[in-house]
Amino acid sequence: MKSPTEILKNSISWIPARFILIFMGGFAVINAYTMRNVLSIAITEMTYRAAKNGTIFDDTCPSDDKQFTNERLGYKWSEEYQGVILGAFYWGYTLLHIPGAILSAKYGGKYTLSIGILSTAILTLLTPLTIQYGGAGWLIALRVLEGFGEGTTFPALNTLLSAWIPSKERAKAAAFVYGGAQIGNILTHSISGLLIDRFEGWSSPFYFFGTVGVTWFLLFEFLCYKDPESHPFITEKEKTYLKKELQQLSRDKAIKKTPWLKICTSVPMIALVIAQIGHSFGYFTVVTDLPKYMADVLKFKIKENGLYSTLPYIAMWIMSIFFGTISDWMLTKKWISFTTSRKIFTTLAFTVPGVFLVIASYSGCDRMKAVAMFTIAMGFMGAYYSGMKANNLDLSPNFAGAIMALTNGIGAIVGIINPYIIGLITPNRTISEWRNVFYISCGFLTFTNIIYLIWGSAEKQPWDTPEESSSVETGDKDLYRSKNETK
Repeated sequence: MKSPTEILKNSISWIPARFILIFMGGFAVINAYTMRNVLSIAITEMTYRAAKNGTIFDDTCPSDDKQFTNERLGYKWSEEYQGVILGAFYWGYTLLHIPGAILSAKYGGKYTLSIGILSTAILTLLTPLTIQYGGAGWLIALRVLEGFGEGTTFPALNTLLSAWIPSKERAKAAAFVYGGAQIGNILTHSISGLLIDRFEGWSSPFYFFGTVGVTWFLLFEFLCYKDPESHPFITEKEKTYLKKELQQLSRDKAIKKTPWLKICTSVPMIALVIAQIGHSFGYFTVVTDLPKYMADVLKFKIKENGLYSTLPYIAMWIMSIFFGTISDWMLTKKWISFTTSRKIFTTLAFTVPGVFLVIASYSGCDRMKAVAMFTIAMGFMGAYYSGMKANNLDLSPNFAGAIMALTNGIGAIVGIINPYIIGLITPNRTISEWRNVFYISCGFLTFTNIIYLIWGSAEKQPWDTPEESSSVETGDKDLYRSKNETK
């Protein structure tokens, strides 16, 4: 009689193990984004809204719906306090980025990733009870813990991809895995709106996405492993192929020592971090607060809010592929340098969204025009992946993981302060107050883009080459020198 392991091996042996890892990695990112962003939708239905002559304030849009013309019962959290709640996730997320990279390097990416997602899923399931019986203070603490869980996600995924995916397959693998972010945003807004409308309660999305996260964990534990050698279901053919393709990568990894000081004092690196801060401010303005703008100002019902909030992310996902194709084509033709390419697409990702966010605020109560402006803004923000996002690998192929941990970690700090600043600026939730928010976002994007245009670079930095320290044996040094001379 065959064991469960043998049955499973025979069932999935026709699918390469690394393809399963890529799929589950993308699913992990989808889970991460649905669980971190579901509160942004739910909070529009959780909080108290006072009425004034059929509208909330004179500088907002009228609505015939009773949820806007009458007082709506809910938690009396001010806009500033809602900003603190929404930003609490990024306290934990920011703090765990670099420790997540260290843990993944030491123990492997499998458990660092899976335990982080599982903990976030459990906390997501507990969110409604925490709010009902613990209040806002306990919700803030829970969101910080969720950030701890997800802080390891991207460092762990980088570790897994480096252990499993050959260099010539990494571009497509990374695109599929990290593209899960926009899919997660799309699913969060669309499914949350439908569930809240269907079950007439804000708690249902937390139960749904938390359950999906736990299910992913169970599948991931059976199907994915930290490296090909430890995988019980992988075929000998694939294991031999990966061992050959990844052998030199292991040699490089053994002689690397991360030059943290040189990285942190590098002018192109500093320019990249500043650009990341600018991008994050504009991005979080839309991701965290667009549902609130649509609910409080444009008076979308929750089902409509979820539907129309997905359009900007669909546009960003599609346009990121389009801009990536154009960038690769121009570089292949050698029409422009890598530095010029990164700066062109970063500029598109910063200036056009900034302008269209401001234009959206001048759309008044024309809902479809406002949605169109937001969609155009986020569509052009998709050029970010072909611009400064790709710059991580340009500066240092050997230390791209460390650079990503720094840029993403520092950029995530914006996720803490952005909702709070917006809450301070929009206490009455009026169009004119939100217009100020969009002007500030436009200013941030423009200023940081100028810094990047002046000091940004796609040239590989001198500190990328691993130092031949005394810890490396002479034979390994000679092999390393020979390899580089051959190049």
